[in-house]
Amino acid sequence: MTSQPPIDNSTKVLDAVIIGAGFGGLCMGIKLREQGSNNFVILEKDSDVGGTWRDNTYPGCACDVQSHLYSFSFEGKADWTKRYAPWYEINDYIQNTTEKYGMRPFIRFNQEVKEAHYDDASATWTVRSKAGETFVCRHFVIATGPLHVPSIPNIPGLDKFRGKLFHSARWDHDYDLRGKKVVSVGTGASAIQYVPQIAPEVERLHVVQRTPAWLVPRDERRYRQFEKKLFRRFPLLRKLHRARLYWTNEARVWPVFSPRIAKAIQQLAKLYIRSQVKDRETARKLTPDYVMGCKRILISNDYYPTFNRDNVELVEGGVREIRENSVVMSDGREVEADCIIMGTGFVVDPRKYMSDFELTGRDGRHIQDAWKDGAEAYMGINVTGFPNLHQLVGPNTGLGHNSILFMIECQVHHIIESMKLMEKRGADSLEVTPKAQKEFVDDVQQSLEGTVWTSGCQSWYQQDDGRNFALWPYSTWKYWLRTRKVDEHAYRLGKARQPAEINPEEAPASAQG
Repeated sequence: MTSQPPIDNSTKVLDAVIIGAGFGGLCMGIKLREQGSNNFVILEKDSDVGGTWRDNTYPGCACDVQSHLYSFSFEGKADWTKRYAPWYEINDYIQNTTEKYGMRPFIRFNQEVKEAHYDDASATWTVRSKAGETFVCRHFVIATGPLHVPSIPNIPGLDKFRGKLFHSARWDHDYDLRGKKVVSVGTGASAIQYVPQIAPEVERLHVVQRTPAWLVPRDERRYRQFEKKLFRRFPLLRKLHRARLYWTNEARVWPVFSPRIAKAIQQLAKLYIRSQVKDRETARKLTPDYVMGCKRILISNDYYPTFNRDNVELVEGGVREIRENSVVMSDGREVEADCIIMGTGFVVDPRKYMSDFELTGRDGRHIQDAWKDGAEAYMGINVTGFPNLHQLVGPNTGLGHNSILFMIECQVHHIIESMKLMEKRGADSLEVTPKAQKEFVDDVQQSLEGTVWTSGCQSWYQQDDGRNFALWPYSTWKYWLRTRKVDEHAYRLGKARQPAEINPEEAPASAQG
């Protein structure tokens, strides 16, 4: 596909404004173009596409979903180098997909959105960026994803530290770790990847663990040249390989539904720890006391053996205080530090990472008020009171066992189908009914009961009161079935009371012809 000239929205309302140029935003844009619409923009807060795969460049960064599955179903890649691709290969895939589908002319970079407001009379959204630009649109799509705002714990003295401090998602590659005394805080998905990589370089590494994670081995097999050639010459073989990976991953959901099965499997995980870690006390510290799957299951071949190194120490509990040149652990022990790395994950509760983003729907209702008891949305996509607002990877559509890109494609399809429904019915607005949203949310929350996710541990899947706002509690093929067609009875379709108009002088300069 060839690149198209930038849209001219100076005299008409945009079909859509999409926030985020990661996998979700790009998928939404590509599918809009397939429907014949060039009347949209993607607003990206940074200077390039890629989302989390642009931001996370720490040593050892890689995906924990197989490469052939962690890619668009409509844009296969025959020459993935490994079963689990490193970050830079995924980022290259995103860059290449962006170019192939001619998406760059539709993206406005360095346009972080500060507010968005729905006008009931015209059935439009007005979206404003921190850069001072204004966009008016019929549909507003939030495709930022939950993994883009680093979580920095509120540790006393953090601002007094004189050494180097950075979050894993903001890795400072100019800082030389060789010979340094390093304290790494957190033992989540990022830390288990970078800790083994930096351990041979540093003089001393203290890994601060609040809660251990269940961890299983990773299949690090590289794809051989003849396999890549076969996938390229016979696309059906690649698709069959992808399908096998999908159904293999789907089988992982059954231990989640049955804590008994999970408990049986975790006995094998305990044996794995003991076989990898020489020191019995360290192995004990690394062994979780909760049911496997209650928190995110991690995959690695080299994390456990890292603790066999003389210069690496696992510290339980957490950090009590940070001083100018040291870190005080929860047990009162003071450790000298040249560098502190925060492997502390992200702010994933939408109510928190959207707290500085003013979003109001019908009658000026703020999204924070709608979500005061917890983030929720019908199909994880639409929120009652916010017509023509759509989310990708919204509440309760995250996964712990399969590729999130599968869910994104389902959601984009559903959004496109809802747009078609509006056009067919001559409607200007589409809003999910309170009844449909409540039934969906109640069904999800009831289905979470009795799973490992509600077996007693505290995880990032939950908000402060323990309610799981993040995960889809079924197989992904069930979500596929539920998003194939739009249930017209779940929505109110409305007409605008007055036509929407845009003053050409108020249109963004970058979008004018």
